[in-house]
Amino acid sequence: MEIWINPACSKCRGALALLDEEGARYTVRRYLDDVPNHEEIRAVLDRLGLEPWDITRTQEATAKELGLRDWPRDADARGRWIAALVQHPTLIQRPIITADDNSALVARTDEAVREAISRSKD
Repeated sequence: MEIWINPACSKCRGALALLDEEGARYTVRRYLDDVPNHEEIRAVLDRLGLEPWDITRTQEATAKELGLRDWPRDADARGRWIAALVQHPTLIQRPIITADDNSALVARTDEAVREAISRSKD
């Protein structure tokens, strides 16, 4: 299992603490330093079953500067949204856990972290 984090984020720190408490095996990806590329974003979206606008932090200053609230949310605009996430990784919702069963979750709650753990048990 892998968890995408921003160390400054309290939800990320909480998720890591719970993973440790539960004895889960995981790797950490600091996605602001190790920015996911287009293919990785597409893959995690497929695993999440979500669209890029669903994992975009629209309240961030960068989102407002880009005018993301006004961008279309359809198949034709999908690539544009993914490109924005690659170019501005601070826009990616966090933390994201990719579980061993090939699924993923936006793990902002303890319940979501526990779900990821249960999906990653042998």
